[in-house]
Amino acid sequence: MMVTKPVFDRLGFWLWVGSFLVVLGLALWSPNARSVVHIYRHGSEAFLAREPLYQVEVAMGYLYAPAFAVLYISLLKLGPYLGDVLWHMLGFGALTFAAMRQIRKVGGEEPTWLLSFGLFLALPVSLAALRNGQARILLTGACWFLTLSALEGRRAECFFWAMLAIIAKPTAIIMLLLAGALRPRLIPALVLAVLVVLAIPYGFSSADYINAQYHDFFRLLTSMAVDPTGPFVPADFTAPFTRFGMTLPEFDATIVRVVVGLLTLWLVLQFDRGLDSNVSGLAIFLTAAFYMCVFNPRVEQNTYAMVAVPARA
Repeated sequence: MMVTKPVFDRLGFWLWVGSFLVVLGLALWSPNARSVVHIYRHGSEAFLAREPLYQVEVAMGYLYAPAFAVLYISLLKLGPYLGDVLWHMLGFGALTFAAMRQIRKVGGEEPTWLLSFGLFLALPVSLAALRNGQARILLTGACWFLTLSALEGRRAECFFWAMLAIIAKPTAIIMLLLAGALRPRLIPALVLAVLVVLAIPYGFSSADYINAQYHDFFRLLTSMAVDPTGPFVPADFTAPFTRFGMTLPEFDATIVRVVVGLLTLWLVLQFDRGLDSNVSGLAIFLTAAFYMCVFNPRVEQNTYAMVAVPARA
């Protein structure tokens, strides 16, 4: 049977969608197997019970902003099946539509084939993160949209995507700083987005409880060290040193992160000034995502799904 060109051009896209439907089936079959979604549910349950959200001493478990626990309550109320399906769909939809928007921006003679081929190549790296229901899938889509909206000067869109990105993962602050450096006139919208995210929990609990959670949350963010005897296995730039028994001191690792961060800022500014506007957004987002993966002390192997789709777009 002959395969027509329109069908061939869409094979990768339909494989991407089909694989996601398999992921949804597995999530329905066993909601807690190979999944981190139970952490989000526990965070929302702890918030409703006015219990501590964070384990600062071990830096494991719930590692998100209090606003995440508040907003996930609606999915918690839907139960582990429907709630998990909607959560998976939210991240998958944000990432897929971000890739579509990027392909339209890049243009070219074969946009459908380019999108399909990119999603097909990204599938092996992204599938595990999709299966686990990790928030970094939503983070990737939100940060990608934020980058494109910032370069186009869309304040309302930047405000929305900045809020969603910060709620998904606190590390999104890196992308907000870059967006502000690239387009200073958007700084008020980005600052307002952060303030709104910080204010959301106060509408759902007492100020004393929320203040205590923020105290632990910021202690967690400022603690850059990872206990080598604990269960967490980092996959950032320090991993090769640790693998060969040369553990990098926390202070030295922080200096490296700051220096590379400044180099990343310089590089994205050069991309913004020197590249064609159709491709500069992709180059800027890829550079920032690479930094967020390689130089994030809490990075895991599945985190590299963040660069899988944009690197092949």
